[in-house]
Amino acid sequence: MRGRNNLPLKLAYIMSRFPKISETFILFEILEMEKLGIPVEVYPLLRERQPVAHPEAEKMTERAHFYPFMSWPILRAHFYFMLTKPGTYFRTLLEVLFRTARHPNFFIGALAYWPKSAAFAYNMHRQGVSHIHAHFCNHPTLAAFIIHRLTGIPYSFMAHGSDLHKNRTMLGKKVAASAFALTVSNFNLEVMRGACDEKTRKKTQILHCGIDPEVFTPKTKIENGGPLRIICVASFEEVKGHKHLVEACRKLRERGVDFICDLIGDGPRRTEITQQIKAAQLENKIIVHGSLKRNDVVRMLNAADVKVLASVPTAEGKREGVPVVLMEAMACGLPVISSQLSGIPELVEHGRTGMLLQPGDAEGLAAALEQLQNDPALRHRLGQAGREKVVREYNLKENVKQLLRLIASANSQKREGTKGERKEQRRSSRLETSQLEL
Repeated sequence: MRGRNNLPLKLAYIMSRFPKISETFILFEILEMEKLGIPVEVYPLLRERQPVAHPEAEKMTERAHFYPFMSWPILRAHFYFMLTKPGTYFRTLLEVLFRTARHPNFFIGALAYWPKSAAFAYNMHRQGVSHIHAHFCNHPTLAAFIIHRLTGIPYSFMAHGSDLHKNRTMLGKKVAASAFALTVSNFNLEVMRGACDEKTRKKTQILHCGIDPEVFTPKTKIENGGPLRIICVASFEEVKGHKHLVEACRKLRERGVDFICDLIGDGPRRTEITQQIKAAQLENKIIVHGSLKRNDVVRMLNAADVKVLASVPTAEGKREGVPVVLMEAMACGLPVISSQLSGIPELVEHGRTGMLLQPGDAEGLAAALEQLQNDPALRHRLGQAGREKVVREYNLKENVKQLLRLIASANSQKREGTKGERKEQRRSSRLETSQLEL
């Protein structure tokens, strides 16, 4: 495929942090893009340092472009744009600072990431990057916006969950300047379009994140009447609702339901949840494993009977998008229980591919888990329907192909537009010459 100036297409991906184990969907999207023959440069805003990383992430980390907040190469990039494009450079800087000034988090982020965004721009231009794709519509897309202004490289972005719902500073401007803007659900799409004018809305559309159904596959389980094996794969953040799952487990024990609950992940609320488990005397029922590599997660999903994600909206505005962890569990043939929240009902159809509850309903969650414990046939039916839906609509390979088609189409339209501009310039030049001759 061809990119700018009719050269082979070359992509750059921007994300907040890398390698972040809770955002492996970005990693595997990039790897799938490269399987299609498209070279990708990786530009994280920050380097994530964590005790557990997928082997694929470790390899990509070695070639990712990590920049400090300030360095001589960064200063050189700024001098380059100040000398070659002074008007564009200072207009972009003033616009970004002015439009984020009323929102401290965005303003501080704009100040912090402006230096390395210019360095990204300088390096991408030298590498011949033809298109930028950013994940998350906050700071990563702001960086893509800056790079586009400084270099003309077109960009697209994907809005997920809290990045869209918590604060939409400059969202309309980011969409307007993009080649196209994506999000993961109809719920999100309406929110995004609410920040855009009528013309700009046409650039927005849905593209699902996806999982590899050849990796996340169901295993034949022998129902032996043992304890219900509950699994929750999620970072320990308020939005994931761990405390409601722990409370539901406490109620299950009161009802005499035999169960084991595996919590996989890490995060700022891990200590709090561990203390809640201890206070409820559930240490022998709820096991906190920490972060695990993908193969280990698949193994534990295959050993489980039901996946739970008790998501809740937070006071500061955080919300789920369409959680990839639910797709992974459904692809493994597990029935899932989650919340009637944001885009989750677009993935989990209540009574067909899973069960949905009101956010924070620990009593309802306990009842749903007890129902699934007593009805293996229901577990099987929900799990089978869930896998079919994920394979059909949330297939990583197919969705990356669709993303590539969108990028190629956008770059083709840009080439045609550039050719048209050049023809118009030549026509105007000939007209001016003929008028001078007259």
